[in-house]
Amino acid sequence: MLLADQIITYQANSDLLRERIILVTGAGDGIGKAVALACAAVGARLILAGRTVAKLEQVYDLIAAAGQLEPVIYPIDLEGATADDYDQLCVSIIDQFGHLDGLVHSAGILGQRTPLNNYRQDVWDRVLQVNVTAQFQMTQALMPALEKSNDGSVVFTSSSVGQVGRAFWGAYAVSKFAVEGMVQVWAAELEGLGSVRVNAINPGATATSMRAQAFPAENPSDLKTPDQITPAYLYLLGGHSSEVNGQSIKAQAR
Repeated sequence: MLLADQIITYQANSDLLRERIILVTGAGDGIGKAVALACAAVGARLILAGRTVAKLEQVYDLIAAAGQLEPVIYPIDLEGATADDYDQLCVSIIDQFGHLDGLVHSAGILGQRTPLNNYRQDVWDRVLQVNVTAQFQMTQALMPALEKSNDGSVVFTSSSVGQVGRAFWGAYAVSKFAVEGMVQVWAAELEGLGSVRVNAINPGATATSMRAQAFPAENPSDLKTPDQITPAYLYLLGGHSSEVNGQSIKAQAR
């Protein structure tokens, strides 16, 4: 296993994910978009999942223009999707590709930055639905496709506020604590049973629209861009991490 500082500066071979089937949620923007483009650049065939078709089409066009494997667009709204929707997604993947090699959970919402005493119930429910329940349902439904891979990898996106509680982060922090726990439980249950592994990545301070929403006074030029934190994702999706399971990895030093 690579050390933390090596993961941050990991250099992927040009064929690291050659012909691997990788599904990325939130693939239309931010970290999800950057991860999708990085995976395509090293040979993966992408399933671009997200809510806004126009954004997914833009990512599709970028991948196609680069001459990389043609991706698939799969519109899905994590707030409203049902267990049947995820089951159908699994059927579609197996029918079209035979298996799934990687699942990256990048989609998420921030919710309110306010004390828990004042937190709105409807916002709480929405954040937990998108950031936790939908990710559980999708992973559970896609496990049969992942188990058909010789090297299946599930990568959740965590946060530093999911490891140490901080005031005013509300449902978002609680959801990321839940993600950290889910990774540990799922990884422990899968340990030694097959080829699927489950890990999390803490992106750190990254210049995304969600970060700008959380810290409106912050200068985005002081932050890493989404493109700069993709090495950790590539590491966990590729064969070099085949023995890594149940870990929460930082994508940058700060």
